[in-house]
Amino acid sequence: MRNMTLKQLRYFEALAQHGHFGRAASACAISQPALSVQIMELEKSLGTDLFERGRRQVRLTNFGEEFASRVRPILQSVEELGELARASTDRLVGRLRIGIIPTIAPYLLPAIISNLTRMNSDIDIQVRETMTPTLVEELSEGRLDAAIVALPVSEPSLTEIALFDENFVLVRPERDAGKPVPDHEDLREMKLLLLEEGHCFRDQALSFCNIQSTRPREILDASSLATLVQMVGAGLGVTLIPEMAIAVETRAAPVSISRFAAPEPARTIGMIWRKTSPLSKQLTEISGVVRGSAGNHGHR
Repeated sequence: MRNMTLKQLRYFEALAQHGHFGRAASACAISQPALSVQIMELEKSLGTDLFERGRRQVRLTNFGEEFASRVRPILQSVEELGELARASTDRLVGRLRIGIIPTIAPYLLPAIISNLTRMNSDIDIQVRETMTPTLVEELSEGRLDAAIVALPVSEPSLTEIALFDENFVLVRPERDAGKPVPDHEDLREMKLLLLEEGHCFRDQALSFCNIQSTRPREILDASSLATLVQMVGAGLGVTLIPEMAIAVETRAAPVSISRFAAPEPARTIGMIWRKTSPLSKQLTEISGVVRGSAGNHGHR
């Protein structure tokens, strides 16, 4: 068997993750034919197929599944060698792969990137926006250096640093601006518009209202806070959004904003990274930049 290359293993991992040659090639910043050639060369050197190739997607073979379970820790170890080199300097240089959840990204990301690049012009920031379970998985597998999420995550292998707390506000149609603010009991009887399943913000809103997610309700779900606010503006119901989203999401919608009586619903925003990361010192410093980027959004 000829020697496998790290490049081939990285391409294999990308294809295993995306299940599609085009998407995997895009993620690796190479052409699809080049990726295909490298995968075939890897299979040839192993003497067996790693993937079942369909018309629209590819799947790992049984051997491919076993191979993938061995490849991931190898690639993670290689990444940590690179982190070890970066950790030898006082400031973070080179690539920073940071994840962030969708209910934070549009509102804080511009300030975070601006402040990080002002602090260190040599940093190459790569952002991944997706939901918390995916971020935790990619962080654990070494595909991300850190992530900005709502805490707690409660993953034993990860360090959690709380940065700030942020209240939720009620969004109602503009015509309801003068009405009394409902409490969580009243909200249970209203048409509450929520983000779709998988968003931690949905679970936080349901928890405040003491509503079981499996409870049959006449409800409309959305994939973004922007869509929720527009739905409220159209008179379809009410919703909750975090304070940081107010300025962006309500400027072009006929809605009113109200604050709840104490204790107000809230979330804790923080940063997470692997406890084994050699970059822990630098990531702790970056967490301070993220906290400062929040400005007036949070309080802690």
